[in-house]
Amino acid sequence: MAQTLTSAGARAKVTVIQDHYRDAGVDTDEADAGLERLTNRIVQTWPPAGRPGAVKLDIGYFANVVDICGQGIAITTDGIGSKAIIASMLRKYDTVGIDCVAMNVNDLICVGAKPVSMVDYIAIEKVESAVIDAISVGLCHGARIAGISISGGETAQLKDIIHGFDLAGTAIGHVSLDKILVGQDVREGDVVVGIESSGIHSNGLSLARRAFFEKNKYKLSHRFEEFNSDLGTELLRPTHIYVQEALELLHRVPTVRALIHITSDGFLNLTRVKSGVGYVIDALPPTPPIFSIIQRLDGIDDAEMFSVFNMGIGFCVVVPEADAELTILILGGHGKRAHRIGYAVADPARQVKLPQKKLIGCGKHFISQI
Repeated sequence: MAQTLTSAGARAKVTVIQDHYRDAGVDTDEADAGLERLTNRIVQTWPPAGRPGAVKLDIGYFANVVDICGQGIAITTDGIGSKAIIASMLRKYDTVGIDCVAMNVNDLICVGAKPVSMVDYIAIEKVESAVIDAISVGLCHGARIAGISISGGETAQLKDIIHGFDLAGTAIGHVSLDKILVGQDVREGDVVVGIESSGIHSNGLSLARRAFFEKNKYKLSHRFEEFNSDLGTELLRPTHIYVQEALELLHRVPTVRALIHITSDGFLNLTRVKSGVGYVIDALPPTPPIFSIIQRLDGIDDAEMFSVFNMGIGFCVVVPEADAELTILILGGHGKRAHRIGYAVADPARQVKLPQKKLIGCGKHFISQI
């Protein structure tokens, strides 16, 4: 079955993708429908402009900012998702705290904020002191990398609800109210610089588990020739934290247009900016083996892979052409490779095009062009 996608007066035939991610238990479209109703309710709690706690941004950015007596306090919350299942399968818990910190602080910096502190929430089936201690090792290590404190948290024993454990956090940061960054100045011709991911990070693990363990019965100890480690270690590899390079960039390059965390929805996160632009991502580096193997094992097409995974780029920066070279130099100075991967285009439809893969994306999905 085919459908027609219209873009800027042109029509392209596209095929409808099979939604393996929904079959694996993650329905992003249904989640969005619920989120819309939730959003309509929570905005009714917002105080009027000028009052303490006034909310400065609409829902949909990577974090929000509240005005506390003239001070901008950025706030966000996130968790590690089903990566907790991999940790439980391996009985290895000392790295997932890094993921929890990363998922929060990487979002905070996207509004131009300097992360300051975080609290964690551990929901667990049955408390084991060694497990809690191991989780705290990762939380503290992640906090040191991000330059923040862990100022508190909560542990809940929920044997009737939780099988294994869940880990989430809420982080705050500081940003001057006149320095809030939400991509409001992105314009046609601006350059997109991508920073490498460490692998799968903390999104798409449901689909990865389906490919490796449900459909193909691999063990966590299995070694694919493409990896330098066993499968469990590869899946549990901690999410990169991008705080230090982002803060240096904001300090040295005042023309930074946007900072974008590439999480679930992949490069479609590029459109989570205020400017009505689209993007052409035409210079992607080679895809890391973890994604190629998942795709091969589960028969997933490129459209769904790029709609779910980061595909090797964990964070993006948008800057003017004149600052692209310095940006790559700064970002590459923190032990991660940075690449010029594309550019912004004038496009009210806010599409993301991947010509190397013949994909065009809008909203939550990429679609293959014929």
